[in-house]
Amino acid sequence: MAKKNVDEMSFLDHLEDLRWHLIRITIAVLLAGIIAFCMPGILFDVIIFGPTEMSFPTYEWLCQMSQNIGIKDTTFCADRFPFDLQNRTVAGQFSAHIWTAIYAGFIIAFPYVLYQLWRFISPGLKPNERKTSRGFIVIASLLFFIGVLFGYYVITPLSFNFLANYSISDLVVNDFDLNSVIAVVRSSSLASGLVFELPIVIYFLTKIGLVTPEVLKKYRKFALVIVLIISAVITPPDIASQVIVAVPILILYQVSIFISRIVVRNQKRKEQKAKA
Repeated sequence: MAKKNVDEMSFLDHLEDLRWHLIRITIAVLLAGIIAFCMPGILFDVIIFGPTEMSFPTYEWLCQMSQNIGIKDTTFCADRFPFDLQNRTVAGQFSAHIWTAIYAGFIIAFPYVLYQLWRFISPGLKPNERKTSRGFIVIASLLFFIGVLFGYYVITPLSFNFLANYSISDLVVNDFDLNSVIAVVRSSSLASGLVFELPIVIYFLTKIGLVTPEVLKKYRKFALVIVLIISAVITPPDIASQVIVAVPILILYQVSIFISRIVVRNQKRKEQKAKA
């Protein structure tokens, strides 16, 4: 049966269309998750547990940097983290395996997820809007993967290094739960990936008129405070870690202002051409 024109579709037709897009997204995520599930050695030993080993590239680089500036006694140069990893429930490892594979499937299938969402939204756009939004999937996917890598290679190791070495008493021994370790890696990576989508969000908000460059510049000071608060929440409470996390987010905010300015400028040019 041929697909109806978007102007001819009822509300229920739109819901049916959305349902099929969500079904395709679910299938793609599950298929990618099955692939990840079949490779536990890479998924866990290399990726999830990588930041818990001192051989992780971030620790080696920070150790080298510390030694270059004359700091010899640093936790980045230790032989191992002072904690053991434990599973405390009967089905804990199996459950962790399934859910970690699903999250990995979502990350792997993210470009296809965007593609399906775009297929649902794009029919409602004007031809010129679809043309100017060309490349959305590629750019949004690239930003997401850069954010995931930033969260994995920067926020996650900084968090592990601080929390694993933090102690309130010598009587307390760290035996971290499996799900707790996975949660740190998952939340840091996914949260960073979504935060790095800020320029894309600002682009569409500007297109529909909810945001302008003037508004973004006006509230830049408030954005700075919010970014610092976010950095303080998702990183260890030391200035260096907060700065490392805050700087890329502030750069993204500035890039968003630039993108918003371009969108407004293009819209004004189109309005002038229409009047001419």
